[in-house]
Amino acid sequence: MFSLNNLLRPHILTLMPYSSARDEYTGKEGTFLDANENPLGSTTDTGNYNRYPDPHQWAIKQHLAPIKGVRPEQIFLGNGSDEPIDLLVRATCVPGKDAILLMPPTYGMYEVSAAVNDVHITKVPLTADFQVDTNAVLAAITATTKLIWLCSPNNPSGNLLQPDAIRTILDAAHQSLVIVDEAYIDFADTPSWTSELDKYPNLVVLQTFSKAWGLAALRLGMCFASEELIRVLNKIKPPYNISAPTQTLALGALNNEAEKNKMVTEILQERQVLAENLRSLPSVQVVHPSDANFLLVQFADAKATFEYLIEQQVIVRDRSNVKLCDGCLRISVGTSDENERLLNVLGQMHEVTSPANLPLGTGDEATKPELVSTT
Repeated sequence: MFSLNNLLRPHILTLMPYSSARDEYTGKEGTFLDANENPLGSTTDTGNYNRYPDPHQWAIKQHLAPIKGVRPEQIFLGNGSDEPIDLLVRATCVPGKDAILLMPPTYGMYEVSAAVNDVHITKVPLTADFQVDTNAVLAAITATTKLIWLCSPNNPSGNLLQPDAIRTILDAAHQSLVIVDEAYIDFADTPSWTSELDKYPNLVVLQTFSKAWGLAALRLGMCFASEELIRVLNKIKPPYNISAPTQTLALGALNNEAEKNKMVTEILQERQVLAENLRSLPSVQVVHPSDANFLLVQFADAKATFEYLIEQQVIVRDRSNVKLCDGCLRISVGTSDENERLLNVLGQMHEVTSPANLPLGTGDEATKPELVSTT
């Protein structure tokens, strides 16, 4: 039987949270002389930001809840998803004693947050097709395993993890939180795990406004969990973790969900076209299936391809040193013009480096041809 109290660090249970001015008075009207704010306004031409924002972002949560099919009390909003990732570690893991379990290749901040907090890291690699090795994961769970991280769709591989594997872990991990990171869920044809929150008290779901909503610069992440766990995260977060401009812009975005859906449709169409064209290139060995807004692509010579793309100011992510990603570059789906530019540069590289175009000489005596710039 899952018990959050047994999972939390003991001192968290009795911790007295900071009480901000806007916690003690939540009204919108009045003469505000309680928070030592500047009463004269702000030194900006774009508006007044002299008053502290809502520390719990209730307007966003009330608007977001019906969109996500959850209750407002099941939502925590953070400074990007990185904030709830760190808070979950700090709330549950005793430094030098407890552990997290992650499945590489996956999002790097799970490991970084654990390392910063001096928390042990257990790694159970995904299988060759980037799926959960369920038996190995279950065997690796111990009494000190406080957090189990599952990224679905996974980064950098791009694929959804099999739901049966996630469910098996949820059922078995009675004294661990199982976090399903769904940063790319809007690009996948599958329901969110948020629909299972009331069934699994040990389930946490992360999402973000950075991808499908197009708000990466605002740094706004979503965490969905039991009301009990959300209260804990609110207790240990900084008082005003989401700025007023971010809250205002996020509310505006939520009023324009149709535009988000339109952009997702366009990105999915571009993903398909890009994948098909990449597969036709001689330098491409594998284009891995994707349920996200990027493609993991294996090249015959990833290092040379990456460097050539950089020279041509086409920026992708080199993942060739990541486990199970030998020879792979991660390519975000761009606009039609950006994708065409990428494909043209890759095609140009093949022409420049093909044997027929190499200079005379062999081995070290041969000199590299001058790269032709298209910028």
